[in-house]
Amino acid sequence: MSTISIIILNYNDFETTNLMINKIKDYKVINHIIVVDNCSTDNSFKELSKIKDIDVIKTNSNHGYAAGNNFGIKYDESKYKSDYLIISNPDISVEEIDIENLKKDLDEHASVAVVAPRVHEFDNVSRGWKLPTYGAELATISNTKQRFFKRVSLYEDSYYNDALTSVDAVSGSFFIVRSGVLKDIDYFDEGTFLYYEENILGFKLKEKEYLTYIDNNVDVIHNLSVSVDKSIRRINKYKILVHSLMYYESKYNKVNIFGKLLLYIVYGISLLLAYIIGIFRKLGK
Repeated sequence: MSTISIIILNYNDFETTNLMINKIKDYKVINHIIVVDNCSTDNSFKELSKIKDIDVIKTNSNHGYAAGNNFGIKYDESKYKSDYLIISNPDISVEEIDIENLKKDLDEHASVAVVAPRVHEFDNVSRGWKLPTYGAELATISNTKQRFFKRVSLYEDSYYNDALTSVDAVSGSFFIVRSGVLKDIDYFDEGTFLYYEENILGFKLKEKEYLTYIDNNVDVIHNLSVSVDKSIRRINKYKILVHSLMYYESKYNKVNIFGKLLLYIVYGISLLLAYIIGIFRKLGK
């Protein structure tokens, strides 16, 4: 019988994490709940440690999403050796039947490494995407409405006609993965603090010929970026995003220094235009 551990990454958001734990703690499909407190600066670790029948561990420093999740993954490897791991944000709402169905996908399809649900994020539904080329990234940054990105990096709606659909990358907010696969690809790449972890994971999986799927009959709700918005100022998010973009393009898309310089220029112009448009909108009110 295959076993599942769920790894929930917390940072300065005890209330949200506690709500999720209370919802899933009696799910029989989950064997272990592991909460990684990513070196919170509030009383999160103390409060979470009061919850019975779960594992609460704390990192020595906050090095971001990838490092925090790796900490939890390696903890499970040493203590439980679960067959499957669920990587989850604390701001996810998921029913037990949905986890059972995702587990069933892995049980019945030995060739599949990762399965994710349809993730509802306010008015959007994330169903996975193609790994973007350098050209697609450039077009995305230069177009604030991202219409070109949708055309080249998202699949057509008709692509999702089957129960399971193969995709390059899935939302990092919630997915289930075979634990041995993560070890084989050397876990999450800790070169980023936030953003682009999903593309990097998708790239590493694809490079090793592992398959990633969306289950079109499973839905979860993601209260998008609750923890991020609470803890990171907008200007810092831009800086982190640009660093992650450059890291991904350099290491995985093999973009040279001139290509990176062009990305910087286009990104700067795009931000300036967005700022100017915002000012005019405020004046027009």
